[in-house]
Amino acid sequence: MKNFLVIGVGPHARLNHLPTLWAGRSAGLVDMVIGLDVVGAADDIAAFNSTLGAAELPVTFVEPFDASSRTLPALVRKTLDSLVREHAVDAVVISTEPSFHMVYTHWALEHGLSVFLDKPLSVQPNCSVDPFRASAILTDFEEVLASYKAARSARPEVLVAVQCQRRHHPAFLRMRQLIAEVTEATNCPVTSVQSFHSDGQWRMPNELLDISYHSFDQGYGKCAHSGYHFFDIVPWLLRAGETPGKELDSVDIHANFSRPQDFLAQLDVSDYVRLFPEFESVNPYSQAQLLAATETFGEVDAFVSMAYKSGDRTMTLGSINLVHNGFSQRGRFSPVRANLYKGNGRVRHESHIIQQGPFQAIHYHSLQTRGDQDTDGYDVGTEGHIEVHVFRNSSFDARWKKYETLDYDALTTVSESGTEEPTQSASRRRAIQEFLEYVNGRRTRQEMSSELTDHRHGATLMAGTYLSAAQQWVGGSPVVRLGFQPHGETVSAVKGLEDPNTCDLMDVPR
Repeated sequence: MKNFLVIGVGPHARLNHLPTLWAGRSAGLVDMVIGLDVVGAADDIAAFNSTLGAAELPVTFVEPFDASSRTLPALVRKTLDSLVREHAVDAVVISTEPSFHMVYTHWALEHGLSVFLDKPLSVQPNCSVDPFRASAILTDFEEVLASYKAARSARPEVLVAVQCQRRHHPAFLRMRQLIAEVTEATNCPVTSVQSFHSDGQWRMPNELLDISYHSFDQGYGKCAHSGYHFFDIVPWLLRAGETPGKELDSVDIHANFSRPQDFLAQLDVSDYVRLFPEFESVNPYSQAQLLAATETFGEVDAFVSMAYKSGDRTMTLGSINLVHNGFSQRGRFSPVRANLYKGNGRVRHESHIIQQGPFQAIHYHSLQTRGDQDTDGYDVGTEGHIEVHVFRNSSFDARWKKYETLDYDALTTVSESGTEEPTQSASRRRAIQEFLEYVNGRRTRQEMSSELTDHRHGATLMAGTYLSAAQQWVGGSPVVRLGFQPHGETVSAVKGLEDPNTCDLMDVPR
């Protein structure tokens, strides 16, 4: 059994990672679990530990440091090094705020520790307004890939796995299979894909400044909060339709962002005074103060258009549309939970519409009608539903079903590890369970679903999205072209920057 260090013991880790780690004890996969967080989280973690009784999680606290730091402060590094020695740590779960992911991953790899890394791989402060910061998201990926290669040369068993649970979700596995079947029969790739996600997070104007968890004050927002899931899963699906001569090798990206200042124009302070009688007495900020404070904040909503190319031909048109400010079941001014991570009326709506030329259309819909509580907030038939609708050209091939619906029951599968339900929470558990099995020698590297080496495409789409938005912020071109091959050398891949003083910063890897 192995010992695990969880870096970042926030709401996400408590809900998703820790329960699976603790369950791993009974499966003979986990011995000790310890945590590390910043001193500002001490009271919150103490309250969490008070609910655990004898199972209290030992947590060590360090002083916070600048998110733009490329190395760990000496005292933080010393603390981590001592934890590894004292507790014989075998592997690390990194669940911090995203801008700290890379610095902790580099440290872990220097020590030859396997890593389970939350998405996104990296994000840079102010990347939505600074083209250099946006392009550095892809540079971060290249640097951590180099660290990973060096770590594996010394310890071949070291693994970095990335938490992207849709790769473990029965519906997405089935959709990938459907795409591959039609490609094998016709040699037709996916020709268009439309993806949408809304989490119904209604923030009050004062919460834009007062609540920092999953907020916008670091110069990024929705694309970094949950957007990486979609930057990852879309190329993962597209690969099932690639064939020799039709491989995707570049992508044009154009992003449109709605930022907090736009959000405050859609419903301004005077509107909130009418909507909530208590607002005026509680909110300390005027409209002018809110606008001034949020000027360089990150995106609330993002609509992103892609053209995936092979050579000079467009193979696939796509869009990834990401929404915080969508349908919600929040109806009160004061939040039930202060961090807004779960609850407070958050309602998830997700859809993907995939076209495979004249041969196949796949519609995926996962819809909730009530707000999240401490689980998926999902009750079949009453509170939400998940369905995959499959349309095939039976006139072309009489063996194909014209139409098929795959509902919750049809997508629920049974394997050696138990029942696998088509929910995000169950898929997150499967992701970390897979990591635990690998670390304990019960699974091979080839059996891993989401190794770091398979995430260049996701990093490319995320970097390109922020680069498009940042270029527009500084008056540059809205369109970014990036290399999209899974492997390759560094190329000058970004076109259209109008400021010659920044062009030399835009050599990015593909």
